[in-house]
Amino acid sequence: MLFSQRKKLKVTLLHLFVLCSAQHSEQPETRQVKGIVGTFFYFPERVLNSGNLLYGDLGSIAQVYPGKQSNTNLEKRYKNRLHWNNVTGVFTLSDLQIDDSGVYTVENTDKGKTKQIFQLTVYYVLSKPQVTVHDNISCSVMCSVENGREVTLSWYKGGEILNQTSSPDHNITLSLPLKVDEQNRDSYRCEAANPVSKETAVVPHSCIESDPSKVTDGDERTRDCLIIAVICVLVASGLVGFAIYLKKRRDRHSHADSPERKQDDVQYAEITHIKPAENQEERTGIPEMESLKDNPNLTVYYTLQLHHMPASEDVDTA
Repeated sequence: MLFSQRKKLKVTLLHLFVLCSAQHSEQPETRQVKGIVGTFFYFPERVLNSGNLLYGDLGSIAQVYPGKQSNTNLEKRYKNRLHWNNVTGVFTLSDLQIDDSGVYTVENTDKGKTKQIFQLTVYYVLSKPQVTVHDNISCSVMCSVENGREVTLSWYKGGEILNQTSSPDHNITLSLPLKVDEQNRDSYRCEAANPVSKETAVVPHSCIESDPSKVTDGDERTRDCLIIAVICVLVASGLVGFAIYLKKRRDRHSHADSPERKQDDVQYAEITHIKPAENQEERTGIPEMESLKDNPNLTVYYTLQLHHMPASEDVDTA
């Protein structure tokens, strides 16, 4: 009798195990899906005649009724963003926001009742990281990017990862320093990545190694050429200045020797008219002499001319 009871107990336990396994196998597998802020996401499970779209603890956020009818404005936060296509039977959520992340269930009651569960995670598209020179002497640089969901910031040299950082605090800026080998500067890159986007930046050319021991032959040649160029410019400037000085000096001498300059140097003496004595015969009847009397300030040259004219007339008369 005891053996019979034990056998029945084993059979009961076996039935319970099979029943639990069957119920567990009927649970649909959750599909991990991704979305991008500002874009749309369609749920790849069709509801052609009747069914629901459920979200987390909110329950049904959209319903489909027989006759190709639907109501997608059950929740205010999804108003005008949630749509059902009566031809394809697909739900679409547009203008995705970070808060739209969560568990969605498409419940199809067309024939029986089936469910498909989606774990939706919405991400921002990353901005390009910024690389700034932190120290020119040691060629140390800093790479920074705005943090977000599942963002990682990494330094690479070729295909090798050198350093990486991340943070659960989405309100901070991720930063990652690096000391760069100037000779292999072009092989470095900073990469910001999340599950939906990836952006890279390179080391700026302003990071120049200033250690004198690391100056190459090419750098020395460049420096020598610059020195020679500066000397040539200074010499040429001096020659031009000297030529301008000589030209100005020559112009001043030419101006001093010109007839106009000599004309300006002529000085005129003031003439005082002396009245002739009573016993001296005075020439009369000569208009020029009369004008001399009236204007005693005439020049010596003009007076001599007046005296010469009457003498010439006397010679002719004789």
